[in-house]
Amino acid sequence: MGLALAIGLGMAGVRCTIIEKRDGSVHVPKMSTLSSRGMEINRRLGIADEVRRWGWPATFPNDFVYCTSLTGYELARERLPAYDDLALPFTPEPPRGCAQIYYDPILLERARSLPLVTIRHLTSLESFAQDAQSVRATIIDETTKEREIITARYLVGCDGAGGTVVRALGFEYEGLGHVAQSRNIFFRSAALIDVHDKGWAKFYRFTDTEGTWSELIGIDGKELWRLTVLNADPAYDGHRYLRRMAGRDFAYEILSDMEWERRERVTEHYRDGRVFICGDAAHETSPTGGMGLHTGLGDAFDLAWKLTAVIEGWGGNGLLDSYESERRPIALDNVRVSTGLFNIFAEMPGGPEIDADSPQGQASRLGFAREYEQHHAQVPQFTENLRLGYCYEPSPICVPDGTQRPAVETKTFVPVARPGTRAPHTWLADGRSTLDLFGRGFVLLRFDDAPPVDALLDAATQRGVPLEVVDLAGPELLGLYERRLVLVRPDGHVAWRDDVVPSDPLALINRVRGER
Repeated sequence: MGLALAIGLGMAGVRCTIIEKRDGSVHVPKMSTLSSRGMEINRRLGIADEVRRWGWPATFPNDFVYCTSLTGYELARERLPAYDDLALPFTPEPPRGCAQIYYDPILLERARSLPLVTIRHLTSLESFAQDAQSVRATIIDETTKEREIITARYLVGCDGAGGTVVRALGFEYEGLGHVAQSRNIFFRSAALIDVHDKGWAKFYRFTDTEGTWSELIGIDGKELWRLTVLNADPAYDGHRYLRRMAGRDFAYEILSDMEWERRERVTEHYRDGRVFICGDAAHETSPTGGMGLHTGLGDAFDLAWKLTAVIEGWGGNGLLDSYESERRPIALDNVRVSTGLFNIFAEMPGGPEIDADSPQGQASRLGFAREYEQHHAQVPQFTENLRLGYCYEPSPICVPDGTQRPAVETKTFVPVARPGTRAPHTWLADGRSTLDLFGRGFVLLRFDDAPPVDALLDAATQRGVPLEVVDLAGPELLGLYERRLVLVRPDGHVAWRDDVVPSDPLALINRVRGER
């Protein structure tokens, strides 16, 4: 999250420094997939093409296979197309399998390419203090142990759950808290794909006599895998887990074996004065469904433009407060839905003979298939409505238009352009996406027969707000955006829409720039 935020700031012309106590290398793929919204953010950061070149092969299936073991019985299968075959009409950037061991270096390289971004590895934050004008951070060089003080206008803690910043702020948490004690076993095995008959799939989920217990994720489509144990058993070591997963012995090398606590919680605040938190420092999410990175990237994308606006002088005195009021409700939704999906997955029925070649075993397997079809396969929680259709409502910097908020827990995604939502994607005649129009300042989309907007432009100029007018034509575009004038924020979310310029354009500009 620190890298993503720094890239957003550096691209906008804001000087920033990253303090990182490690050396910057990543050896364990804690995350494995980027959502469509995550890829849209990567597109804005200029790294989407590079992300597509790494990770899970674009021609491999993304199936979910449910089985008793890799060499045991297949219980159910959800067939999902390969990335090369995944064309989604509502986004220019479908999801992508790019594990953290590949994604972090891509972010790091992009951050290093920006002259205004300074990265200091092997340097830790010891403490900080703030006043009305600045933050003074005391940092320690982990090699020389020398201390140094950095003075900055703002500090953002992207140092994870229990990091120095969030602990110093003393924020309380909302949410379930502990969900499960889980375990990740990251291993190398080129032989694994040849020991079973299930074929390539992105995910294999295992249910045996003790119930549903783990998930295997393919990392590179060759030899790298991560086995996630849902509820770790101290009686098992990594080798015993891998044999249970495969149903037989096979050749492998364990690269990492790590137990960790699966949590659901969100901090009570995202800001204290000039200090902010972002990503896992603000919310801990069960990784089932891949919403942790997705939510964190949304935080960074939101905070980057708001910090930029205030530093440049056109952001209002309440703009930075809108970071918490907009992003925290999204985190609360995402962590709860992630826990819900984990529980549904973990509670899929096993049975004492589900892996037996017997009438009782066959009955157990049929029961699993029925349960999967009736409950698991039909769960509408994780849809693009949740990933792309989330809405900042209520928001102090968006102007509601009286339309109904879209439901996120539906199977079919219908893009809308109501204030607070992400502006819908469609392809333009020049080959660009509408999403490519947004990024630096505000954009006023003006559709067929729209009225003059001089008064709105004058109001923006008066307050120093960067505002570009883009004329678009065609009944399909107008039908998608539903109003002849649509004001879109730098993060691509709709701030206001109507068919006419408001009677008080300056009040509108003050509202969307966060002036209280």
